[in-house]
Amino acid sequence: MSGILDLLTSDMGKQIISGVSNDTRQPEDKTAKVLAMAMPVLMGAMKRNATNPEGASGLLNALNSKHDGSILESLGDLFQGGVNPEVKQDGAGILKHVLGGSQNNVANALSQKSGVDTSTVMNILQVAAPILLGYLGKQTRERQVSEPTQLGGLLEGVLGTGQQGNNQQSLIESLLDGDNDGSILDDVAGMVLGGGNKKSGGIGELLGGLFGK
Repeated sequence: MSGILDLLTSDMGKQIISGVSNDTRQPEDKTAKVLAMAMPVLMGAMKRNATNPEGASGLLNALNSKHDGSILESLGDLFQGGVNPEVKQDGAGILKHVLGGSQNNVANALSQKSGVDTSTVMNILQVAAPILLGYLGKQTRERQVSEPTQLGGLLEGVLGTGQQGNNQQSLIESLLDGDNDGSILDDVAGMVLGGGNKKSGGIGELLGGLFGK
């Protein structure tokens, strides 16, 4: 199963990074760094919310309706002339639902590690959230996920399985609970981007692959 960071390293991912970069007027490398750390955190928050029946049912309903993956098929329109305020409003609602009271903690941590101010980080997150749900909606269709109880397996597969996935989820939950500062994002991103390989360059390796550095 494709992991969430596979999206960022694909041609579609480069289009997303470029579009978000232009919309927020941030360099592409900094935008990519924020997205590379934010995507696993948002996914981990969704996984945690889906552990209860009500949360899982609500997420599946969203993936089968508004967030069915169609946003990925119209990225050119999404980023043409700036992101539609309605998309960001939708993203703000998703962040509120998924992160709850941890929004500021996550934004501050991402800002600390990326060097991007918190206001811009929030703008990036508001665009990333609908795209992330669209990605999940596409995976839901491809994997024929039809029951809320199946979402846990889908989310685990996208985040990573086994002990590595469990460790990563623990790190994410610590960040969401506000028990750690931005340094925890190094571990989260390293586990996702490096696939558990200590020799991997983590975020630097991802950015090198994206920009040929």
